[in-house]
This record gives sequence, structure tokens and C-alpha cells, in this order.
Amino acid sequence: MPNVLYTAEAHVTGGRGQGHGRSSDGQLDVQLRLPTEMGGAGDGTNPEQLFAVGYAACFEGALGVAARRAKVEIDDAAIDSKVTLTPTGTGGFQLGVELDVSLPSVEDPELAVELVRSAHEVCPYSNATRGNIEVVLTANGRSV
Repeated sequence: MPNVLYTAEAHVTGGRGQGHGRSSDGQLDVQLRLPTEMGGAGDGTNPEQLFAVGYAACFEGALGVAARRAKVEIDDAAIDSKVTLTPTGTGGFQLGVELDVSLPSVEDPELAVELVRSAHEVCPYSNATRGNIEVVLTANGRSV
């Protein structure tokens, strides 16, 4: 891969049920556990939560790119993310994502939608998931 900007490294043992995950720099150190909804004690985090945080953080960065290109200030942006895990019916599982983007300083609803649409085009998580999972986006309460 030419021109790699950054490589994240992590080590996981024990999987999602009774596991432990740690980034190579030690900044992320988590106990991995099943959520109560899946029969676990819920006394740790799970891959879906990590994905929800990662996608929202990455998307907010992409939103900053879209806003700079449009010459719009969005310093008060916030994103609520949901990641669902659903059985496929064929023995596997499927993820789904909802990103509810709040742009309080953007009063024009069409501009808010356009900024989120543009961010979705440049976000690495969006590009990695496009065509693979359903991603539902809203901007200031409006569907994108």
C-alpha cells in the first residue's frame, strides 16, 4: 500500500465473550464482553460499541473536511451513532449503522444534508462499508 498515512495496531485474545483488546500504544485497553442483550453480563465493551465510536469519530472528521470545502463553520457538530447486529438467516450476522448528525450552527436544512452527504463520500468508514451494510444518515433530523 503506497503512501500509508497511519497504521493502527491492536492485539486481541479471548474474542468477544471473555476477551481483552489492547492497542499497540496502550491508549486503548478494553475488556471485551457480550452485552446483556446477547446473554452476557455486560461488564465490558463489545465490537459493535467500538465500531460505533470509531465510525462516528471518523465521520465527524470527514464532516470537518466537507465543511471546510464549503467554507462553513461546524465546531458544534455532534454525532449519535447506532450499530446493530442482526442474524442473516443463513448462519451469519450483518451490521447496520445509523448516524444522527447534529449541526446546530447550520440553520439551512439543505446545507446540513449536503454537508453530511459530502462527508459520507470522503469518510474512510463510509467508503469501507459502502455496498456492504446499510448506513442510514440524518442531518439535523432530516433524512440524507
